[in-house]
Amino acid sequence: MRDGVRLATDVYRPAGQDGVVGTALPVLLVRTPYDKSAAGQETEWAHWFTARGYVVVIQDCRGCFGSEGELGFLGCEAEDGHDTVGWVRAQPWCDGQVGTWGTSYVGWTQTATAAAGTEGLAAIVPNQSGANGYTSSIRHGGALELRWIAWMFWHSARNTQSALKAQPWVDAALNLDPIPFGQWLRRWPIRPGATQLALVPPYERLAFALLSHEDNDDFWTNPGINPAAHLDRFTDAPTLLMGGWYDSYTRATFELFEGLSVSKTGPVKLIVGPWSHDRTGETSAGDLWFGQDAAIDVIGTHLRWYDRWLKKRPNGADHDPPVRIFVMGGGSGARGPQGRLSHGGQWREEFEWPLARTVYVPYYLHQDGGLSPQPPAVDEASTTYRFDPADPVPTIGGNVSSLFEAPGLPPGVSGPGDTFLFEGIQNLVEPGGFDQRESAHLYGCQPPYLPLAARADVLVFQTDPLIDDLEVTGPIEVRLWVTTTAADTDFTAKLIDLYPPSAAYPHGYALNLTDSIIRLRYRDGGTPSPLPPGHITEVTITLYPTSNLFVAGHRIRLDISSSNHPRFDVNPNTGEPLATRRRHVIADNTVFHDTQRASRIILPTVPCPG
Repeated sequence: MRDGVRLATDVYRPAGQDGVVGTALPVLLVRTPYDKSAAGQETEWAHWFTARGYVVVIQDCRGCFGSEGELGFLGCEAEDGHDTVGWVRAQPWCDGQVGTWGTSYVGWTQTATAAAGTEGLAAIVPNQSGANGYTSSIRHGGALELRWIAWMFWHSARNTQSALKAQPWVDAALNLDPIPFGQWLRRWPIRPGATQLALVPPYERLAFALLSHEDNDDFWTNPGINPAAHLDRFTDAPTLLMGGWYDSYTRATFELFEGLSVSKTGPVKLIVGPWSHDRTGETSAGDLWFGQDAAIDVIGTHLRWYDRWLKKRPNGADHDPPVRIFVMGGGSGARGPQGRLSHGGQWREEFEWPLARTVYVPYYLHQDGGLSPQPPAVDEASTTYRFDPADPVPTIGGNVSSLFEAPGLPPGVSGPGDTFLFEGIQNLVEPGGFDQRESAHLYGCQPPYLPLAARADVLVFQTDPLIDDLEVTGPIEVRLWVTTTAADTDFTAKLIDLYPPSAAYPHGYALNLTDSIIRLRYRDGGTPSPLPPGHITEVTITLYPTSNLFVAGHRIRLDISSSNHPRFDVNPNTGEPLATRRRHVIADNTVFHDTQRASRIILPTVPCPG
């Protein structure tokens, strides 16, 4: 690299009858923090692509496994990616064209390289990757996605870099007898020097950087963390973005697509399926089954993209519509494979995002718990609930990663990608769609295990059973008129497809579709603006986009609360910096729903055929 640090790099070259193919070929580059030498998707795909006429280069990111230097957590990936592409293009086996692939962090390394204006990038395929880490995917409405702190615990244990674990007790403390992350959540916030991260200083520094940078300051402008802020420098390479409705990067995927579609001339395409994180191409997400049509040939999709732009083969990839989405819903509602809810769905091609034919319909909250397009007719109406930070609403499914168990692995063994084992067989969070009922195996749930709607701090607003099918596809906002008795607090929103009772589900099924959060002092953006207790204001909660067909007979439900843990960190309501707080207070939070303060969710409805 430009600073002299050496990054460990493997090169896979095609073999012919007489040995290695000697002609210069296009190169596919993968830069990963997850061990280039591990027997996983990257090495399997490397052999597959070399058999089809590509050179593949897989590299350990800085500070990871075989590479030198100190882990920079996205902050160094733009420069390192730029320098690596330059090195690759200078090799005699490269024809000057470089493509990239990778999921999650490995998607960030692609966009970081492109955001550095790197020459030679000829095709990129960021899968389930970020855009602006402050507005989603790392922080979110001012709150922190705790999966990244969990990632620090997991990755530091797995990372075998010799400089990081020069002393034998470091690895022992991280792997042989670690304190589970779930235990640290019970003593939150963590303190410098108190956790096993103190033995791996780069990880501790990074964890506390994420915890302490609550404002939208310069930390969040780095092209590795916020590639969307550097679209003017972005390499104009053909870009195929892939994502999932239950992925932790859904909002970022669409934001990057919208930004690149406007700022670049190169083709920008988007594929979004009904998948959770690191499960691209599968037929299920959480407790949902979408049918065999939900599956796609992921590696074949990549090859088609590379063949078109790196080998100039006229395979039609350039003529595909810009957007291909899977519209969830419309299934039988019976129990499908492995007992999952048969939610169904179908693929559809579109030409823009948001869809031009979208009709944005406000659904208003009503005093009786109703939700309808009719505005409230009552002059004064509100609902007040008590939010106790010591008893947060548990996370049940959703757009999460890094906080769930890798099934089938023994305690202490990590799974692929961002999966992470905590406390033996206990899951902290499971990604995807689930009935919104508490369970003994989920973090924060206490007996009796009841529906979340039974909690006093969860406000439920729902429509009457729908007379006709209703498709909701696009970005979603919830606008609430609120006040609080505390110095600061949070408000959360969750959109639910409420199934009626059936033979398969006698109690019905409250299916989570998308959710989000707003920290009250960040209601106007990344600069804190404290709201005096008792003052009334309107806040906007930006939910992740989704696409779902609400079938006739179902209800549309909106849940409002003030916590969703451990998906997000919990607000202590004191107004103090969360990274160093030592106390919390109980808040009485109020949501208004009257003629002058009409709280509502704005749904992007799409006319159904016929």
